[in-house]
This record gives sequence, C-alpha cells and structure tokens, in this order.
Amino acid sequence: MVRLLKKLGDHPRVRQLGPGLITGAADDDPSGIATYSQAGAQFGYSMLWAVLFTYPLMVGIQMVSARLGCITGRGLAANVKAVFPRWVLYSIVGLLLMANTINIAADVAAMGEALRLLVGGSARLYSVGFGALCLVLQVFLRYESYVRYLKWLTLVLLSYVAVIFTIHVPWNSVIRELAFPSLVFDNSTITVIVAVFGTTISPYLFFWQAAQEVEDLRAVFARNGHSTLLPHAEEVARGHLRRIRWDTYLGMGFSNLIAFFIILSTAATLHAAGMVNIQTSAQAAGALRPLGGQLTFLLFSLGIIGTGMLAVPVLAGSAAYAVSESFDWQSGMDRKLHEAVEFYAIIAVATVGGVILNFTHLDPMRALLWSAEINGVIAVPIMAIMMLLARREDIMGQFVIRPTLRRLGWAATAVMAITVVAMAATM
Repeated sequence: MVRLLKKLGDHPRVRQLGPGLITGAADDDPSGIATYSQAGAQFGYSMLWAVLFTYPLMVGIQMVSARLGCITGRGLAANVKAVFPRWVLYSIVGLLLMANTINIAADVAAMGEALRLLVGGSARLYSVGFGALCLVLQVFLRYESYVRYLKWLTLVLLSYVAVIFTIHVPWNSVIRELAFPSLVFDNSTITVIVAVFGTTISPYLFFWQAAQEVEDLRAVFARNGHSTLLPHAEEVARGHLRRIRWDTYLGMGFSNLIAFFIILSTAATLHAAGMVNIQTSAQAAGALRPLGGQLTFLLFSLGIIGTGMLAVPVLAGSAAYAVSESFDWQSGMDRKLHEAVEFYAIIAVATVGGVILNFTHLDPMRALLWSAEINGVIAVPIMAIMMLLARREDIMGQFVIRPTLRRLGWAATAVMAITVVAMAATM
C-alpha cells in the first residue's frame, strides 16, 4: 500500500497538484460541513443543484487569483496595494483577518466536539490541542514538507464519499430532485442558498491560492539556483498556466464533489428521518449514529477533524499573507521563523485568537453567521478588483485573461453580488 501511494505521488499529473487541490479541499472545512449538512437535512436532495451550479464559477475566480500570483510573482494583497488606494487594501485585509479568526474559532470548536463524540473528554481541551498542533506545524515544518502533508490530508475528505456506501440512497429521487428541485423560495430557502454560495466562494481562498502559487514558484526557482521569480520566459509561463488550469479544475471539482456527498448523505439520513434542524457539523455527526450506524458516524466525525487540520492553517495562512504583503513584511512558509517574524506572528494571532474565542460566551452558530456575512460582503469587491487587475497589461503583460475566463469571472462576481443582496434582504 505504501509503495502504491509513493508511486501515485510520483506520477507527473499528481505532482502538478498543489495550490488548487489544497485550496479546494480547505473549502470543505468544518464550517462548510455544517452548512452543507444543514442544506441536506433541511431540504433533502433539492439543494444538490447548488454545488453543481457553483463549480464553474468557483473554477473561474480561483483561476484568476492563481494566474495573478503566478504571472506577477506577488500575492493578491501586494497586487491590490500596487494599484488601489491604501484604504481599500486595509479595509479588505482587516475584514479578512476578522472573518478568518472567527472561522478558525468555529472550526477548532467543531474539531474538539467531534473528538469528544469519538472518545469522550473535554471538547474545549481538544480544541486547544488542535489549535496548537496547527500552529506548530505551520511554524516549524519546511514549506515543501508542509504542502506534501496538506496534499495527502485532502484524502480524508473521501470519508464523505465512503459514507454513501454505508447507507441506502434512493437514486431515482436524487436524479429527479437534481434535475427539477422542489424548492419554495421563501426566507429559509434563500438563507441556505446564500450560505452554500458564501461557503463555496470565500475570500480567504483567493488570497491563499495566489500566495501558494508564489511559494511554488519560489521553490522551483530556488531548486534551479535562481534568486528572483521574474521575469518569466513565455514558454515557462505557459507551462505554469497549464498546470494551474489542471490543478484548479481538479481541486475545485474535488471540493464540490465532497460538498455534494455531504448534502446527499445528510439528505438520505437526517432529512429522511425528519431531523431538519442541524446547526453544527458535530451535531450532524452525532445525529447520524443512530440513523446510519457506527461506521457512518465514525467516517463523518473523522472527516470533520481531518478537514479542520487542513482548513485552519489555510485560514490563518491566508490572513498572514494578506497582512504581511500590505506592510511589505517578509512572508512565506519556506522562510524560517527569524526571517519572517511578523508573518508567523499573524498566523499565531489568528490561530490563538480563534482558540480563545471558544472560551468566551460567543455562540458558535452566531460566529459562523458573522463570518459568512463578512466573507460575503468583502468577496464582491475583492472579486471585482481581481477581475480588473487580471485584464491590465501593465500587471499581467501578454497573459491578461481571455474573454472566456473574463466572462466566467464576472459571472461569479455577479452571482456573489446577488447573494449579498439576498442575504441582506433575508436578515
């Protein structure tokens, strides 16, 4: 088995996977699992269309962020800083740091609760342990080792595919509801659709993938004995863009596939049993035990812990990249602690801050709501800014985005804008 995994990991196509795959998998964090579980429990199979609808939009906007990082050799915040007023940059980055810290709080709380369901003990104590472990790994692991660990950790998400084989699924009903959803667009329906869209297309994913493309470039150029990232030779740049396309298509597809199976499994169990009020991922796992059996419960709970271990570093890291680029601080997980003190300090602030929030009277569901609202609000201007940057020749040179990707990116921006308006209307 080990030999097979090593052989698979050495395959050229698998070695090309990285920022896109990790970004997509991190999107299915415990907070996302809670949202998808709520969608499946409350609306059954009639909410499955949402993750299929968001797939091309997610691919388009993530590909724009990745291209910005790859072609410019700078992260998203650094590109915004180069063109837009400082108040725009600081407003976006400040809100991102706040939203990510709240999201980390919700994620480590869900991980602690999932482990408590599995082995007993104190959920809060476990959340401290998970937060500390994520922080230590980010600070002390070399970048290439850390990314390899994150890449293999994405396999944990397959537990949600495995759940389907432990329960009965009426596929005729699934196909019928997928093609013709029986939805009444009232307040509760719009609220869940807004939550699914906001969970799937989140600002921290833009900052993370752009920054990781820069990290990958830095690692490649360092191995080849170069000290600078730019300029790209045209053939080299096109090779990077081909890799980005493959990585992003597969990474976002993997993300939405897992979201599809989470909705499907909770619809086939919780919704079918009349349990429609699911508010956290751990609550969904606990409710699955009497309905789907011990194996279903185990797979679902382990998935929460595994995705949390993947998502918390991405949340903290994306905030650290954004803040560091805003103030011209050294950044990058390929740097040692003494070389990028401020960068690692922001990671620590976001992670520790998230853990501390679990010891306050903050309601985890309210925290998720605040995080979703902030993410939804700042996603629209960030996406618009990304689209404007990606079409500028002084930024992208000959690699400005083509009409197809431009239309897809603006479509994603428009959908998120409509989502924010709908969210405001249903508050």
